[in-house]
Amino acid sequence: MIYYPILSAIIFTPLVGALLILVIPRESVKTIRRVGTAFACVTLILAVIIWVEVTRIGAGETQFEELYPWIPTFGVSFHVGVDGLSAPLILLTALLTTLGLFYSARTIKERVKEYYLLFLLLEMGLCGVFLSLNLVQFYVFWGLGMVPMFLIIGVWGGERREHAAIKYFIYTLLGSMAMLLAILGVYVQTGTFEIGEAAAARPFHGAEQWTWACLAFWGLFIGFAVKMASFPFHSWLPDAHTEAPTAGSVMAAGILLKLGGYGLIRVALPLFPEVFRHFVVDVPVIPILAVISIVYGALVCMAQWDLKRLIAYSSVVHMGYVSLGVCAAAASVGMLDSQEVLNLATTGLSGAAMQMFAHGIIIGGLFFLAGILYEHAHTRDLKAFGGLARQIPYYYGIMLVACLAGLGLPGLCGFWGEFFVLRGAVGFIPPYAFVGVLGIVFAAAYTLWKIVQHIFLGQFDRRKWGRLRDMAWWEKVTMWPLVLVMVVFGFYPAPILELLNAAVMTLLKGLP
Repeated sequence: MIYYPILSAIIFTPLVGALLILVIPRESVKTIRRVGTAFACVTLILAVIIWVEVTRIGAGETQFEELYPWIPTFGVSFHVGVDGLSAPLILLTALLTTLGLFYSARTIKERVKEYYLLFLLLEMGLCGVFLSLNLVQFYVFWGLGMVPMFLIIGVWGGERREHAAIKYFIYTLLGSMAMLLAILGVYVQTGTFEIGEAAAARPFHGAEQWTWACLAFWGLFIGFAVKMASFPFHSWLPDAHTEAPTAGSVMAAGILLKLGGYGLIRVALPLFPEVFRHFVVDVPVIPILAVISIVYGALVCMAQWDLKRLIAYSSVVHMGYVSLGVCAAAASVGMLDSQEVLNLATTGLSGAAMQMFAHGIIIGGLFFLAGILYEHAHTRDLKAFGGLARQIPYYYGIMLVACLAGLGLPGLCGFWGEFFVLRGAVGFIPPYAFVGVLGIVFAAAYTLWKIVQHIFLGQFDRRKWGRLRDMAWWEKVTMWPLVLVMVVFGFYPAPILELLNAAVMTLLKGLP
Protein backbone atom coordinates (compact mmCIF):
# COMPACT_ATOMS: atom_id res chain seq x y z
CA MET A 1 0.00 0.00 0.00
CA ILE A 2 1.64 3.25 -1.15
CA TYR A 3 0.98 6.53 0.65
CA TYR A 4 2.34 8.95 -1.94
CA PRO A 5 3.49 11.70 -1.41
CA ILE A 6 3.34 11.14 2.33
CA LEU A 7 6.79 12.62 3.00
CA SER A 8 5.89 15.98 1.47
CA ALA A 9 2.70 15.85 3.52
CA ILE A 10 4.56 15.30 6.78
CA ILE A 11 6.91 18.22 6.03
CA PHE A 12 4.29 20.72 4.90
CA THR A 13 1.36 19.83 7.18
CA PRO A 14 2.87 21.98 9.97
CA LEU A 15 3.35 24.79 7.43
CA VAL A 16 -0.34 24.64 6.49
CA GLY A 17 -1.22 24.81 10.18
CA ALA A 18 1.10 27.80 10.66
CA LEU A 19 -0.46 29.64 7.69
CA LEU A 20 -3.94 28.93 9.03
CA ILE A 21 -2.96 30.29 12.44
CA LEU A 22 -1.63 33.37 10.68
CA VAL A 23 -5.13 34.35 9.50
CA ILE A 24 -6.91 33.55 12.79
CA PRO A 25 -7.58 36.68 14.88
CA ARG A 26 -5.17 37.12 17.76
CA GLU A 27 -8.06 37.23 20.23
CA SER A 28 -9.21 33.69 19.33
CA VAL A 29 -6.71 32.06 21.66
CA LYS A 30 -8.62 28.78 22.10
CA THR A 31 -9.01 28.38 18.35
CA ILE A 32 -5.30 28.99 17.80
CA ARG A 33 -4.39 26.39 20.39
CA ARG A 34 -6.78 23.83 18.96
CA VAL A 35 -5.64 24.38 15.37
CA GLY A 36 -1.95 24.19 16.29
CA THR A 37 -2.38 21.03 18.35
CA ALA A 38 -4.64 19.46 15.69
CA PHE A 39 -2.08 19.93 12.91
CA ALA A 40 0.63 18.54 15.18
CA CYS A 41 -1.59 15.50 15.77
CA VAL A 42 -2.06 15.03 12.01
CA THR A 43 1.72 15.07 11.59
CA LEU A 44 2.01 12.51 14.40
CA ILE A 45 -0.48 10.22 12.66
CA LEU A 46 1.51 10.48 9.42
CA ALA A 47 4.71 9.69 11.35
CA VAL A 48 3.13 6.55 12.79
CA ILE A 49 2.05 5.48 9.30
CA ILE A 50 5.60 6.00 8.03
CA TRP A 51 7.02 3.90 10.89
CA VAL A 52 4.58 1.06 10.23
CA GLU A 53 5.05 1.08 6.46
CA VAL A 54 8.85 1.30 6.60
CA THR A 55 8.81 -1.66 8.99
CA ARG A 56 6.57 -3.61 6.61
CA ILE A 57 8.26 -2.75 3.32
CA GLY A 58 11.88 -2.74 4.45
CA ALA A 59 13.94 -0.37 6.55
CA GLY A 60 17.26 -0.96 4.81
CA GLU A 61 16.42 0.96 1.65
CA THR A 62 15.00 4.42 1.04
CA GLN A 63 11.19 4.31 0.89
CA PHE A 64 8.51 6.73 -0.38
CA GLU A 65 11.18 8.61 -2.32
CA GLU A 66 10.11 11.88 -3.96
CA LEU A 67 12.23 13.86 -6.42
CA TYR A 68 11.12 17.20 -7.88
CA PRO A 69 13.20 19.78 -9.80
CA TRP A 70 13.92 22.88 -7.73
CA ILE A 71 16.90 24.73 -9.25
CA PRO A 72 17.83 22.39 -12.13
CA THR A 73 20.65 24.61 -13.41
CA PHE A 74 22.69 23.92 -10.28
CA GLY A 75 21.45 20.41 -9.61
CA VAL A 76 19.31 21.44 -6.63
CA SER A 77 16.21 19.31 -6.22
CA PHE A 78 13.53 18.68 -3.65
CA HIS A 79 14.53 15.12 -2.82
CA VAL A 80 13.13 13.30 0.20
CA GLY A 81 13.10 9.72 1.39
CA VAL A 82 12.80 7.72 4.57
CA ASP A 83 14.47 4.61 5.93
CA GLY A 84 14.94 2.88 9.28
CA LEU A 85 17.26 5.63 10.52
CA SER A 86 15.01 8.61 9.82
CA ALA A 87 11.60 7.04 10.59
CA PRO A 88 12.13 6.88 14.40
CA LEU A 89 13.42 10.45 14.47
CA ILE A 90 10.40 11.68 12.51
CA LEU A 91 8.12 9.96 15.02
CA LEU A 92 10.11 11.47 17.91
CA THR A 93 9.78 14.95 16.39
CA ALA A 94 6.04 14.63 15.83
CA LEU A 95 5.43 13.18 19.30
CA LEU A 96 7.35 15.84 21.21
CA THR A 97 5.81 18.63 19.12
CA THR A 98 2.30 17.37 19.86
CA LEU A 99 2.98 16.99 23.58
CA GLY A 100 4.75 20.36 23.68
CA LEU A 101 1.79 22.20 22.16
CA PHE A 102 -0.66 20.31 24.38
CA TYR A 103 1.35 21.30 27.46
CA SER A 104 1.80 24.89 26.27
CA ALA A 105 -1.97 25.37 26.00
CA ARG A 106 -2.04 25.89 29.77
CA THR A 107 1.34 27.51 30.34
CA ILE A 108 1.78 30.04 27.50
CA LYS A 109 -0.46 33.06 28.15
CA GLU A 110 1.15 35.81 26.06
CA ARG A 111 1.52 36.08 22.28
CA VAL A 112 -0.06 32.68 21.81
CA LYS A 113 -0.54 33.16 18.08
CA GLU A 114 3.15 33.76 17.39
CA TYR A 115 4.19 30.93 19.72
CA TYR A 116 2.08 28.26 18.01
CA LEU A 117 3.04 29.53 14.55
CA LEU A 118 6.76 29.35 15.35
CA PHE A 119 6.41 25.93 16.95
CA LEU A 120 4.84 24.49 13.79
CA LEU A 121 7.52 26.10 11.61
CA LEU A 122 10.13 24.52 13.88
CA GLU A 123 8.53 21.13 13.36
CA MET A 124 8.57 21.60 9.59
CA GLY A 125 12.28 22.43 9.62
CA LEU A 126 13.15 19.43 11.77
CA CYS A 127 11.15 16.97 9.66
CA GLY A 128 12.70 18.45 6.53
CA VAL A 129 16.24 17.76 7.80
CA PHE A 130 15.49 14.14 8.68
CA LEU A 131 13.93 13.44 5.28
CA SER A 132 16.26 15.40 2.97
CA LEU A 133 18.46 13.56 0.47
CA ASN A 134 19.85 16.72 -1.18
CA LEU A 135 22.56 18.73 0.56
CA VAL A 136 21.11 22.15 -0.30
CA GLN A 137 17.66 21.10 0.83
CA PHE A 138 19.23 19.62 3.98
CA TYR A 139 20.94 22.96 4.69
CA VAL A 140 17.81 25.02 3.99
CA PHE A 141 15.70 23.04 6.44
CA TRP A 142 18.62 23.11 8.91
CA GLY A 143 18.49 26.91 8.84
CA LEU A 144 14.68 27.02 8.98
CA GLY A 145 14.76 25.14 12.26
CA MET A 146 17.28 27.55 13.75
CA VAL A 147 15.21 30.75 13.50
CA PRO A 148 11.99 29.63 15.29
CA MET A 149 13.98 28.25 18.23
CA PHE A 150 15.91 31.53 18.49
CA LEU A 151 12.61 33.44 18.73
CA ILE A 152 10.99 30.94 21.12
CA ILE A 153 13.91 31.33 23.52
CA GLY A 154 14.19 35.09 23.08
CA VAL A 155 10.49 35.95 23.48
CA TRP A 156 9.06 33.35 25.90
CA GLY A 157 12.19 32.42 27.84
CA GLY A 158 13.37 33.26 31.34
CA GLU A 159 15.10 36.31 32.77
CA ARG A 160 18.29 35.91 30.69
CA ARG A 161 16.45 34.89 27.53
CA GLU A 162 18.02 37.51 25.24
CA HIS A 163 21.55 36.48 26.18
CA ALA A 164 20.72 32.79 25.78
CA ALA A 165 18.98 33.28 22.43
CA ILE A 166 21.79 35.37 20.94
CA LYS A 167 24.43 32.93 22.18
CA TYR A 168 22.49 30.02 20.68
CA PHE A 169 22.09 31.82 17.36
CA ILE A 170 25.74 32.85 17.06
CA TYR A 171 27.04 29.36 17.83
CA THR A 172 24.67 27.60 15.45
CA LEU A 173 25.15 30.21 12.72
CA LEU A 174 28.93 29.86 12.80
CA GLY A 175 28.61 26.08 12.75
CA SER A 176 26.19 26.32 9.83
CA MET A 177 28.61 28.53 7.89
CA ALA A 178 31.36 25.94 8.29
CA MET A 179 28.96 23.27 7.08
CA LEU A 180 27.92 25.37 4.08
CA LEU A 181 31.53 25.81 2.97
CA ALA A 182 32.00 22.04 3.16
CA ILE A 183 28.84 21.45 1.10
CA LEU A 184 30.06 23.86 -1.58
CA GLY A 185 33.41 22.08 -1.65
CA VAL A 186 31.68 18.73 -2.13
CA TYR A 187 29.64 20.17 -5.01
CA VAL A 188 32.74 21.57 -6.74
CA GLN A 189 34.38 18.15 -6.49
CA THR A 190 31.45 15.93 -7.44
CA GLY A 191 29.14 18.19 -9.46
CA THR A 192 26.10 17.10 -7.44
CA PHE A 193 24.27 18.03 -4.26
CA GLU A 194 22.61 14.61 -3.95
CA ILE A 195 23.93 12.94 -0.79
CA GLY A 196 23.97 9.44 -2.26
CA GLU A 197 25.61 10.49 -5.54
CA ALA A 198 28.19 12.65 -3.77
CA ALA A 199 29.13 9.79 -1.44
CA ALA A 200 29.51 7.41 -4.41
CA ALA A 201 31.73 9.96 -6.20
CA ARG A 202 34.17 10.01 -3.24
CA PRO A 203 34.87 13.78 -2.97
CA PHE A 204 38.51 14.84 -2.51
CA HIS A 205 39.62 11.21 -2.94
CA GLY A 206 43.33 10.63 -3.30
CA ALA A 207 46.51 11.54 -1.47
CA GLU A 208 46.99 14.78 -3.40
CA GLN A 209 43.68 16.13 -2.10
CA TRP A 210 43.96 14.89 1.47
CA THR A 211 44.27 18.37 2.98
CA TRP A 212 41.13 19.57 1.21
CA ALA A 213 39.30 16.43 2.27
CA CYS A 214 40.24 17.10 5.90
CA LEU A 215 39.09 20.72 5.67
CA ALA A 216 35.75 19.73 4.14
CA PHE A 217 35.26 17.00 6.74
CA TRP A 218 35.96 19.35 9.63
CA GLY A 219 33.56 21.90 8.18
CA LEU A 220 30.82 19.30 8.36
CA PHE A 221 31.94 17.96 11.71
CA ILE A 222 32.03 21.37 13.39
CA GLY A 223 28.55 22.20 12.08
CA PHE A 224 27.18 18.95 13.45
CA ALA A 225 29.19 19.05 16.70
CA VAL A 226 27.88 22.54 17.52
CA LYS A 227 24.30 21.40 17.01
CA MET A 228 24.74 18.29 19.19
CA ALA A 229 26.58 20.36 21.85
CA SER A 230 29.70 18.23 21.79
CA PHE A 231 32.68 19.43 23.81
CA PRO A 232 34.10 22.10 23.28
CA PHE A 233 31.15 23.51 21.31
CA HIS A 234 28.65 22.97 24.11
CA SER A 235 28.58 26.23 26.06
CA TRP A 236 25.47 27.56 24.30
CA LEU A 237 23.44 24.59 25.53
CA PRO A 238 23.00 25.21 29.29
CA ASP A 239 21.90 28.80 28.77
CA ALA A 240 19.54 28.05 25.89
CA HIS A 241 17.92 25.02 27.50
CA THR A 242 17.62 26.67 30.91
CA GLU A 243 16.11 29.94 29.68
CA ALA A 244 13.76 28.46 27.07
CA PRO A 245 10.11 27.88 27.99
CA THR A 246 9.36 24.30 29.00
CA ALA A 247 8.19 23.06 25.59
CA GLY A 248 11.07 24.94 23.95
CA SER A 249 13.55 23.11 26.20
CA VAL A 250 11.88 19.83 25.27
CA MET A 251 12.31 20.50 21.55
CA ALA A 252 15.85 21.90 21.90
CA ALA A 253 17.14 18.94 23.90
CA GLY A 254 14.84 16.27 22.52
CA ILE A 255 15.17 17.03 18.80
CA LEU A 256 17.63 19.81 17.91
CA LEU A 257 20.61 17.98 19.40
CA LYS A 258 19.73 14.95 17.27
CA LEU A 259 20.27 16.93 14.08
CA GLY A 260 24.00 16.87 14.77
CA GLY A 261 24.13 13.14 15.42
CA TYR A 262 21.96 12.45 12.39
CA GLY A 263 24.25 14.61 10.25
CA LEU A 264 27.32 12.65 11.36
CA ILE A 265 25.67 9.37 10.40
CA ARG A 266 23.83 10.43 7.24
CA VAL A 267 26.28 12.94 5.74
CA ALA A 268 29.77 13.08 7.30
CA LEU A 269 30.45 9.33 7.53
CA PRO A 270 29.32 8.39 3.98
CA LEU A 271 31.02 11.39 2.33
CA PHE A 272 34.37 11.17 4.15
CA PRO A 273 34.80 7.65 5.59
CA GLU A 274 38.62 7.55 5.29
CA VAL A 275 39.03 10.99 6.86
CA PHE A 276 36.62 10.09 9.64
CA ARG A 277 38.58 6.92 10.34
CA HIS A 278 41.86 8.88 10.34
CA PHE A 279 40.63 11.22 13.08
CA VAL A 280 39.28 8.29 15.09
CA VAL A 281 42.17 5.81 14.84
CA ASP A 282 45.35 7.50 13.60
CA VAL A 283 44.82 10.94 15.15
CA PRO A 284 42.07 10.18 17.71
CA VAL A 285 40.69 13.67 18.14
CA ILE A 286 37.01 12.74 17.79
CA PRO A 287 36.84 9.88 20.35
CA ILE A 288 38.80 12.03 22.80
CA LEU A 289 36.21 14.78 22.41
CA ALA A 290 33.46 12.17 22.84
CA VAL A 291 34.76 10.83 26.16
CA ILE A 292 35.50 14.36 27.40
CA SER A 293 31.85 15.21 26.69
CA ILE A 294 30.78 12.16 28.68
CA VAL A 295 33.02 12.62 31.73
CA TYR A 296 33.17 16.41 31.82
CA GLY A 297 29.42 16.75 31.27
CA ALA A 298 28.70 14.33 34.11
CA LEU A 299 31.06 16.10 36.52
CA VAL A 300 29.52 19.47 35.70
CA CYS A 301 26.06 17.98 36.36
CA MET A 302 27.19 17.09 39.87
CA ALA A 303 28.01 20.76 40.49
CA GLN A 304 24.61 22.12 39.41
CA TRP A 305 21.82 23.21 41.77
CA ASP A 306 19.41 24.52 39.12
CA LEU A 307 17.25 21.57 38.02
CA LYS A 308 16.92 22.64 34.38
CA ARG A 309 20.63 23.41 34.11
CA LEU A 310 21.50 19.98 35.50
CA ILE A 311 19.21 18.29 32.97
CA ALA A 312 20.69 20.43 30.19
CA TYR A 313 24.26 19.39 31.01
CA SER A 314 23.18 15.74 31.09
CA SER A 315 22.50 16.09 27.36
CA VAL A 316 26.21 16.71 26.82
CA VAL A 317 26.85 13.32 28.43
CA HIS A 318 24.31 11.42 26.37
CA MET A 319 25.30 12.99 23.07
CA GLY A 320 28.88 12.01 23.89
CA TYR A 321 27.73 8.39 23.66
CA VAL A 322 26.26 9.15 20.23
CA SER A 323 29.65 10.45 19.08
CA LEU A 324 31.38 7.40 20.55
CA GLY A 325 29.07 5.04 18.65
CA VAL A 326 29.72 6.84 15.36
CA CYS A 327 33.46 6.68 16.10
CA ALA A 328 33.20 2.90 16.51
CA ALA A 329 31.62 2.63 13.07
CA ALA A 330 34.20 4.99 11.52
CA ALA A 331 37.02 2.89 12.97
CA SER A 332 35.76 -0.09 10.94
CA VAL A 333 36.26 1.65 7.57
CA GLY A 334 38.48 -0.47 5.35
CA MET A 335 37.57 -3.70 7.16
CA LEU A 336 33.87 -3.96 6.37
CA ASP A 337 34.29 -6.83 3.91
CA SER A 338 34.42 -9.05 7.02
CA GLN A 339 30.95 -10.00 8.24
CA GLU A 340 32.15 -10.01 11.84
CA VAL A 341 33.49 -6.48 11.55
CA LEU A 342 30.32 -5.35 9.76
CA ASN A 343 28.13 -6.77 12.52
CA LEU A 344 30.21 -5.11 15.24
CA ALA A 345 30.20 -1.75 13.44
CA THR A 346 26.44 -2.05 12.95
CA THR A 347 26.07 -2.64 16.69
CA GLY A 348 27.94 0.56 17.56
CA LEU A 349 26.18 2.71 14.97
CA SER A 350 22.74 1.29 15.81
CA GLY A 351 23.52 2.04 19.45
CA ALA A 352 24.27 5.67 18.56
CA ALA A 353 20.97 5.97 16.68
CA MET A 354 19.08 4.23 19.51
CA GLN A 355 20.72 6.60 21.98
CA MET A 356 19.40 9.58 20.00
CA PHE A 357 15.84 8.27 20.07
CA ALA A 358 15.93 7.21 23.73
CA HIS A 359 17.57 10.44 24.84
CA GLY A 360 14.88 12.44 23.03
CA ILE A 361 12.15 10.61 24.93
CA ILE A 362 13.91 10.75 28.31
CA ILE A 363 15.19 14.31 28.18
CA GLY A 364 11.82 15.49 26.88
CA GLY A 365 10.17 13.92 29.90
CA LEU A 366 12.70 15.37 32.31
CA PHE A 367 12.25 18.90 30.96
CA PHE A 368 8.47 18.55 31.16
CA LEU A 369 8.84 17.44 34.78
CA ALA A 370 11.19 20.33 35.55
CA GLY A 371 8.65 22.73 34.06
CA ILE A 372 5.81 21.20 36.07
CA LEU A 373 7.76 21.55 39.32
CA TYR A 374 8.65 25.15 38.53
CA GLU A 375 5.01 25.99 37.71
CA HIS A 376 3.96 24.59 41.10
CA ALA A 377 6.86 25.67 43.33
CA HIS A 378 8.18 28.75 41.40
CA THR A 379 11.78 27.71 41.94
CA ARG A 380 14.25 25.28 40.37
CA ASP A 381 16.77 25.47 43.22
CA LEU A 382 17.40 21.90 44.39
CA LYS A 383 18.52 23.15 47.81
CA ALA A 384 15.06 24.59 48.42
CA PHE A 385 13.33 21.21 48.37
CA GLY A 386 13.36 18.06 50.46
CA GLY A 387 11.00 15.28 51.50
CA LEU A 388 8.46 15.93 48.71
CA ALA A 389 7.84 12.22 48.06
CA ARG A 390 4.89 12.21 50.50
CA GLN A 391 3.45 15.50 49.29
CA ILE A 392 3.56 14.77 45.54
CA PRO A 393 3.82 10.96 45.22
CA TYR A 394 2.53 10.76 41.64
CA TYR A 395 5.11 13.28 40.47
CA TYR A 396 7.77 11.40 42.42
CA GLY A 397 6.92 8.13 40.69
CA ILE A 398 7.04 9.64 37.20
CA MET A 399 10.29 11.51 37.93
CA LEU A 400 11.88 8.35 39.34
CA VAL A 401 11.10 6.40 36.14
CA ALA A 402 12.53 9.19 33.96
CA CYS A 403 15.66 9.49 36.11
CA LEU A 404 16.30 5.75 36.11
CA ALA A 405 15.84 5.67 32.34
CA GLY A 406 18.32 8.54 32.02
CA LEU A 407 21.01 6.74 33.98
CA GLY A 408 20.63 3.66 31.77
CA LEU A 409 18.84 1.23 34.09
CA PRO A 410 18.18 -2.12 32.34
CA GLY A 411 14.49 -2.50 31.58
CA LEU A 412 14.14 1.12 30.44
CA CYS A 413 14.93 2.51 27.00
CA GLY A 414 18.03 4.45 28.03
CA PHE A 415 19.94 1.21 28.61
CA TRP A 416 20.06 -0.17 25.09
CA GLY A 417 21.70 2.74 23.31
CA GLU A 418 24.54 2.98 25.80
CA PHE A 419 24.95 -0.81 25.87
CA PHE A 420 25.31 -1.16 22.10
CA VAL A 421 27.53 1.93 21.80
CA LEU A 422 29.92 0.53 24.39
CA ARG A 423 29.80 -2.93 22.77
CA GLY A 424 30.77 -1.45 19.42
CA ALA A 425 33.42 0.81 20.94
CA VAL A 426 35.04 -2.06 22.86
CA GLY A 427 35.56 -3.86 19.57
CA PHE A 428 37.34 -0.99 17.81
CA ILE A 429 38.45 1.69 20.30
CA PRO A 430 38.49 -0.10 23.70
CA PRO A 431 40.33 2.56 25.77
CA TYR A 432 37.61 5.11 25.02
CA ALA A 433 34.88 2.59 25.77
CA PHE A 434 36.33 2.00 29.23
CA VAL A 435 36.46 5.73 29.92
CA GLY A 436 32.90 6.06 28.60
CA VAL A 437 31.67 3.65 31.27
CA LEU A 438 32.49 6.31 33.86
CA GLY A 439 29.63 8.37 32.47
CA ILE A 440 27.14 5.75 33.62
CA VAL A 441 28.62 5.76 37.13
CA PHE A 442 28.55 9.56 37.35
CA ALA A 443 25.02 9.62 35.89
CA ALA A 444 23.81 7.46 38.77
CA ALA A 445 25.51 9.85 41.19
CA TYR A 446 24.10 13.13 39.89
CA THR A 447 20.66 11.65 39.20
CA LEU A 448 20.09 9.88 42.50
CA TRP A 449 21.98 12.33 44.71
CA LYS A 450 21.09 15.66 43.16
CA ILE A 451 17.54 15.06 41.90
CA VAL A 452 16.00 12.17 43.84
CA GLN A 453 17.58 12.85 47.23
CA HIS A 454 17.40 16.64 47.30
CA ILE A 455 13.86 16.91 45.97
CA PHE A 456 12.04 13.88 47.34
CA LEU A 457 13.98 12.52 50.32
CA GLY A 458 15.23 14.09 53.54
CA GLN A 459 13.45 16.59 55.78
CA PHE A 460 10.07 17.93 54.62
CA ASP A 461 9.26 21.57 55.34
CA ARG A 462 5.50 21.49 55.82
CA ARG A 463 5.18 25.24 56.28
CA LYS A 464 6.90 25.89 52.96
CA TRP A 465 5.58 23.03 50.82
CA GLY A 466 2.49 21.85 52.69
CA ARG A 467 0.18 23.25 49.99
CA LEU A 468 2.21 22.02 47.02
CA ARG A 469 -0.16 20.13 44.73
CA ASP A 470 0.55 16.97 42.79
CA MET A 471 0.33 16.64 39.01
CA ALA A 472 -2.87 17.80 37.30
CA TRP A 473 -4.62 15.56 34.77
CA TRP A 474 -3.20 17.40 31.76
CA GLU A 475 0.31 17.16 33.16
CA LYS A 476 -0.19 13.42 33.57
CA VAL A 477 -1.47 13.12 30.01
CA THR A 478 1.65 14.93 28.79
CA MET A 479 3.93 12.45 30.54
CA TRP A 480 2.06 9.15 29.98
CA PRO A 481 3.14 8.63 26.34
CA LEU A 482 6.79 9.28 27.19
CA VAL A 483 6.78 6.96 30.20
CA LEU A 484 5.05 4.29 28.10
CA VAL A 485 7.78 4.51 25.45
CA MET A 486 10.51 4.37 28.11
CA VAL A 487 9.07 1.16 29.56
CA VAL A 488 7.92 -0.61 26.38
CA PHE A 489 11.15 -0.05 24.43
CA GLY A 490 13.09 -0.80 27.59
CA PHE A 491 11.69 -4.31 27.83
CA TYR A 492 11.17 -4.87 24.10
CA PRO A 493 13.47 -2.71 21.94
CA ALA A 494 13.24 -5.01 18.89
CA PRO A 495 10.77 -2.86 16.86
CA ILE A 496 13.11 0.12 16.77
CA LEU A 497 16.40 -1.80 16.74
CA GLU A 498 15.32 -3.81 13.68
CA LEU A 499 14.66 -0.55 11.84
CA LEU A 500 17.98 0.98 12.87
CA ASN A 501 20.03 -2.17 12.21
CA ALA A 502 18.70 -2.53 8.67
CA ALA A 503 19.35 1.12 7.83
CA VAL A 504 22.84 1.43 9.30
CA MET A 505 23.97 -1.92 7.86
CA THR A 506 22.99 -0.70 4.39
CA LEU A 507 24.86 2.55 5.05
CA LEU A 508 27.97 0.71 6.25
CA LYS A 509 27.95 -1.65 3.27
CA GLY A 510 28.28 1.38 1.04
CA LEU A 511 31.51 2.47 2.75
CA PRO A 512 34.90 1.41 1.39
